[in-house]
Amino acid sequence: MTNVRSDEIRVSEIFGPTIQGEGVLIGLPTVFVRSGGCDYRCSWCDSLHAVESSYRHEWHSMSTEAVWQEIVRLSRGEAVMVSLSGGNPAIQPFGDLIGRGHRNGYRFALETQGSIAREWFAELDVLVLSPKPPSSGMETDWQAFDVCLRMAAGKPQTVLKFVVFDEADYSYARAAAARHPHLPVYLQPGNHTPPPSDDKDAPIDLEGVMERMRWLVDATIEDGWFEARVLPQLHVLIWGNKRGV
Repeated sequence: MTNVRSDEIRVSEIFGPTIQGEGVLIGLPTVFVRSGGCDYRCSWCDSLHAVESSYRHEWHSMSTEAVWQEIVRLSRGEAVMVSLSGGNPAIQPFGDLIGRGHRNGYRFALETQGSIAREWFAELDVLVLSPKPPSSGMETDWQAFDVCLRMAAGKPQTVLKFVVFDEADYSYARAAAARHPHLPVYLQPGNHTPPPSDDKDAPIDLEGVMERMRWLVDATIEDGWFEARVLPQLHVLIWGNKRGV
């Protein structure tokens, strides 16, 4: 796929309604619009099919109207939450879609690492900022992250979410949360057996993930970090590494 127009959205997949599997909206029926493309290459990425350029041929350049019609079809016209994910969905021009959905009663959540800021962040209902910890192999640009917060202008419900694999990630999450003490914090154990990009239903070490979950709970309680909420990836507990659920 080449020559994507500036007013079109690069889409990896649209699916749902299913439950939101993690974070502040966990358990909520949601339609997912997963965009293609990302400015990060996290070592443990669980959605490589929406990140790696070798999968561009599977992505679709869609107009806002086409994306909107697919959301309506999947939700059977019922105004549900729509999650904009990726990759990094901040790369794509979602502003018009959010406006179209709001006029019809839909709500929109977006999760991003906070590396790219967009003016339409202020139009979101929920903004999940998920800076990537040391285990990802990426470095956080805190200036860019702070611009994302300024673009949100305090309008959407804004929270921090951290994937935690080890002590270094945990320390990173605590330090990052201390930078923004007014934002609610959600922690989730990392999945150390993410699916390869060419396997839609790869096996998962669920017991290993839950062992990390127990360690994370113990760490927050022992440290008195009572503001943080520790949650699993609910979709992983139910469906493992299966895609489109």
